[in-house]
Amino acid sequence: MNLPARTLGLTLGYAADLRFGDPRRGHPVAAFGSVAGRLRGHLGPERSGRGRRGHGVLYTSALVGGSVALGAATERLARGHRAAETLLVAAATWAVLGGTSLAREGATMAGLLDDAGRTGDLAPARARLSHLCSRDATDLTDDEIARAAVESLAENTSDAVTAPLFWGAVAGVPGLLGYRAANTLDAMVGYRTPELREFGWASARFDDLVNLAPARLTAALTCVLAPLVGGRPAEAWRIWRRDAAGHPSPNAGPVEATAAGALGRRLGGANTYAGETEDRGRLGDGPPPGTADLPRAVRLSRAVSLGSVVVCAVLALVPTRASRATSTPTPTPTPQEMPR
Repeated sequence: MNLPARTLGLTLGYAADLRFGDPRRGHPVAAFGSVAGRLRGHLGPERSGRGRRGHGVLYTSALVGGSVALGAATERLARGHRAAETLLVAAATWAVLGGTSLAREGATMAGLLDDAGRTGDLAPARARLSHLCSRDATDLTDDEIARAAVESLAENTSDAVTAPLFWGAVAGVPGLLGYRAANTLDAMVGYRTPELREFGWASARFDDLVNLAPARLTAALTCVLAPLVGGRPAEAWRIWRRDAAGHPSPNAGPVEATAAGALGRRLGGANTYAGETEDRGRLGDGPPPGTADLPRAVRLSRAVSLGSVVVCAVLALVPTRASRATSTPTPTPTPQEMPR
């Protein structure tokens, strides 16, 4: 079967992430973050007090647009060379995925909480939580750290795996790079703090927009795959419909609610970020998650990641076949075939 370069590239990139995880040095996302940090120094609140919304729109447009343009230019150079197209998509996919590193962090946190259960020292686990989320861990208990980790695994499975694969399937390398730029900017400036509320508005809202479809795909896969962690699809679906809207994020709500339903645990509650407290509602009916639930959450994250690459690899076939159909030239009739 002669699969298109985009489908092959997404699959190979996912396999590279599965095998190697994130590049240890010279990570392209880190390089992008450095550029974004320098531009923020010219346009952001460091220069203009609390920052202006217009400056934030310009900031987001320049960085996301530049990433999309870079992806389009490199894709154009490889066009017509199937091996080069495949390798380009694979390299871009590997660069923007973070599923393996996410699962490793979840497993590491489970080990640290196990150690804390024996020694009573939560300091290492509290310090490590910053690798998963930006929540203030200063006074968190072991169960609260476990809840934060489970919620972060659910949300970041969508952000770090499903969403980049989805946009890669829909838009190729420009979609992969553009999505990762948008999501990185949201992580950098998309906070609702007084300093960033105006400047980060565009980054936060654009990230919400590009995650609408991937988050719901993640939630749907979580429902389907719930039996792998002892859950029931119907229960995950029920919690999604009942509780997701109570979460302040339109995208984290569905993925965290379905994770709560699949795991049979209660997520949500009050969280503190950069001095700001946010009520994320109640998600699920079970007891709060504990240390023993983290391996289950990691297993669910890996299963949803695998489901995502299968769905997105198939999705990548659709535009390719359509473009082939529309690009096939209509043969010119020979004189013998002309109507008389």
